Amino acid sequence: MLRDALPFLLVAPSLAYAAITLHCGRTFFRGIKPLPDHAPPVSVLKPVRGVDGDSFENFASFCLQDYPEYQIVFAVASGDDPVIPIIRRLIASFPERDIELVVDPSIHGANYKVCNLMHAYAKAKHPLIVVCDSDIRVEKGYLRAVCAPFIDPKVGLVTSLYRSTEVRGAGCAIEALGFCCEMMPNVMTALKLEGLSFALGASMAVRREALEKIGGFEALVDYLADDYQLGNMIFKAGYRLELSPFFVESMMRGDEKLSELLSRQLRWGRTMRVSRPGGYLASGITLPFPGALLAVLISGFSAAGWGAAALLYLVRSVVSTAYSRTLVKDRLLPRWLWLVPLRDALSFAVWGLSLIGNRVRWRGDLFELEKGGKIVPLGATPDR
Repeated sequence: MLRDALPFLLVAPSLAYAAITLHCGRTFFRGIKPLPDHAPPVSVLKPVRGVDGDSFENFASFCLQDYPEYQIVFAVASGDDPVIPIIRRLIASFPERDIELVVDPSIHGANYKVCNLMHAYAKAKHPLIVVCDSDIRVEKGYLRAVCAPFIDPKVGLVTSLYRSTEVRGAGCAIEALGFCCEMMPNVMTALKLEGLSFALGASMAVRREALEKIGGFEALVDYLADDYQLGNMIFKAGYRLELSPFFVESMMRGDEKLSELLSRQLRWGRTMRVSRPGGYLASGITLPFPGALLAVLISGFSAAGWGAAALLYLVRSVVSTAYSRTLVKDRLLPRWLWLVPLRDALSFAVWGLSLIGNRVRWRGDLFELEKGGKIVPLGATPDR
């Protein structure tokens, strides 16, 4: 009897965690309240390097905002960056918008994205600052959604959830499934159990007063996970962080190699390991793939082992589909449901590899991760 029960005991943590994440997600979205009428002037900072496939459309979505007063500042490090003509075309296409381009190669620390943010921030005019990645596209109500919570003076930062509704093949789908099957459930559970003490880098709106209290962007310039650190520092400074329920869209490339995907996933994994070591180590217990694999192996490939694995992935499929269809609304499932076990296997491999190394590759540059999340460039400083 114990031998037959053991496989089910091995998958029990993942089963329980799946149920908890679904409860936390439903609770969060059921608690959404109407936005207050609060739209203070805001500066949108866009650190950019290189061209994404939909760069113009992504940038243009910020120019189409239903918002009374805002400024957009693009920051580029190199005068020959191919994104510059796209930004100049954007400025010509939206002459009514306050758009500025800053080109500055100065390096202030190991995180070159934060260097660009420092240059953009020098041109910011308004009391609210919004930082968005270059591959993010937003709906016209985005600025109203992320700025309205600042009506409460205790709010120091508002961060946004993100998703990908447009995937171009199985490779893109594997990464996009990470948003609705892993990132979202994990964020919902963390929010419910411990509150929000970090930010998600796709979209961050921050009060200028709070940013300056932590030392400005300069305080982040040697960290890899600048988004996590920004939220955590502002939280520790005594401000409240808010999670906006309004999604931004992460636009994915369709020509990305598997090696690039693995490198990025490993970078994220190692970054979270040094930022939240205890929580990241414990997260391995809730990963579904190792539980299912152990259930089958330890049972000697018995019917009980296969039954436990099948039960786990039945529940996993139901919970993931519920997130995809009703909470995230990315329409990925059930179409790509067959990729979920592969996605889970990738996540387990990344989790394991992230525990045994400290090197990460970011936009072609190699860095060494130090304790606490700081990074040191390896070799000569690259030509930016």
